[in-house]
Amino acid sequence: MDFKDYYKILGVEKSASQEEIKKAFRKLAVKHHPDKNPNNKSAEEKFKEISEANDVLSDPEKRKKYDELGSNYNSYRQQQHGSEGFDWSKWSAQQGQGGRRAYSSSEEDGFEGADFSDFFSTIFGQGAGQAGQGRRRGSSSRAGSDYNAQFTISLEEAYQGASKEFELNGKKIRIKLKPGTKDEQVIKLRGYGSQGINGGAAGDLYITIHLEDSPIFTREGDDLSVEAPIDLYTAVLGGKATIQTIKGPTRITIPKETENGKVLRLKGLGMPLYGKENQYGDFYVKVIIQLPKDLSGKEIELFKQLEKLREEN
Repeated sequence: MDFKDYYKILGVEKSASQEEIKKAFRKLAVKHHPDKNPNNKSAEEKFKEISEANDVLSDPEKRKKYDELGSNYNSYRQQQHGSEGFDWSKWSAQQGQGGRRAYSSSEEDGFEGADFSDFFSTIFGQGAGQAGQGRRRGSSSRAGSDYNAQFTISLEEAYQGASKEFELNGKKIRIKLKPGTKDEQVIKLRGYGSQGINGGAAGDLYITIHLEDSPIFTREGDDLSVEAPIDLYTAVLGGKATIQTIKGPTRITIPKETENGKVLRLKGLGMPLYGKENQYGDFYVKVIIQLPKDLSGKEIELFKQLEKLREEN
């Protein structure tokens, strides 16, 4: 019997935290879930494998025993230049138990389980899956499929937060979006997918949020930017100018001799930081100098005088 490297199966380091293990499992489970890969034996076997790895590594006691076994197995293999002859009986937990059963791998994550391998059954015994702890289901139980939906909001709604209502299978659902919601952000509603079979958990609903492009502002992360037309005289002499922010018109100071294309930073006037109260990104103003048009004869003469002064200096 070969040793199964559960860390390698989930693609995590041996020092991985429980949260890292959970994230790795969920990512792989979504990819290889039988509902997303109908009639695909390879995906089904992969799903069984990652479910088994998660069952062990997400349980502190099983993980400790597995790590101890791994250390002994590796030491023996290095000493004997192979794995044949390793004494599995010292680690066996079967001792008269029945055949393998199918259990749910993780009730919290809503994924159905699979038959455990001979390696798992030898080390941890039959029925040692999480569902064996008072949550057994027959192999005919099946988790419901996940649903996916999407809708679009404006930048202003993302700034202020928004409440959205929609209908799913005849049922009205309302969700609240926090200020600072980002483009392509995914909201998960647990249990709003299809119903499970024979006691299986309901699937989840994943809603992808799209942000409309603003005709005025550009968003980069939590920061906003805008191009602001500034007249030539204010740019040269300095002064006050009114610019448009997402909160409304705001008066700002333009330093003298401001060059065309210069970017001014307004701290804390950007987007709210998602999930954090009273914290905001910054707002950037790109100065676009507007040249005067329809000059009078006197204005033209004055510009000529200025040109002459510059040449003399």
